[in-house]
Amino acid sequence: MFFCCFWCIYHISTLLAALVACSCDTPRPSRRIRALASAPMTTAPPPFVSENYHPECEAAINYQISLELYASHKFETMASYFNCEDVAWKPFSQFFLQQSSLELQHAQSLMWLQNQRGGRLSLQDIYSPDPSCWENALTVMECAFHLKMSVNQSLFDLHQLATEMKDAHLCDFLKSHYLLEQMKFIQELEDHITNLRKMGAPETGLAEDLCAKLTMRDSNKN
Repeated sequence: MFFCCFWCIYHISTLLAALVACSCDTPRPSRRIRALASAPMTTAPPPFVSENYHPECEAAINYQISLELYASHKFETMASYFNCEDVAWKPFSQFFLQQSSLELQHAQSLMWLQNQRGGRLSLQDIYSPDPSCWENALTVMECAFHLKMSVNQSLFDLHQLATEMKDAHLCDFLKSHYLLEQMKFIQELEDHITNLRKMGAPETGLAEDLCAKLTMRDSNKN
């Protein structure tokens, strides 16, 4: 019995000594590694694309995106107005549906640009248009004209801001994708308004029918 107890105590002590030796031989991190591990984390530097992207341009892009989305929503409402049973001017409806789609594409392109330049997307509330003031096709066309002039002026202001901030990339993007196209559509709206007035709108009820058959269908083909 005494020999068994002695043998157990001897082997337990040997095992403990081996464990202590093993723990001492385990490599420990150097002082430099421990210092790096305990050092506070620093924030990553801003992406290169945002280094030349002025905050005023970023805010102006966000405003323009909201304006383009509002224009898209309003043109879609105009298309719905012309598609009602008591109005039923399909060419007008198709015309404004196309413009609504284009305005949405403009907004999406600006969103893509905002992300590419390292900006943050921040949109404003988009309010629903009130179609109660639209009495006839002429008033709707005039409303669309004034809306498009506001969008175009905002784009010119944005281009001027980019010029002042020496942002050549933004200037080229606006000139290539927006400014010329905006002027063409404004001229087209002016032509439709002129034609409606020449045909006797809004006093003559046939003016809208003639304009829808003669001029709006040509616009929809383009």
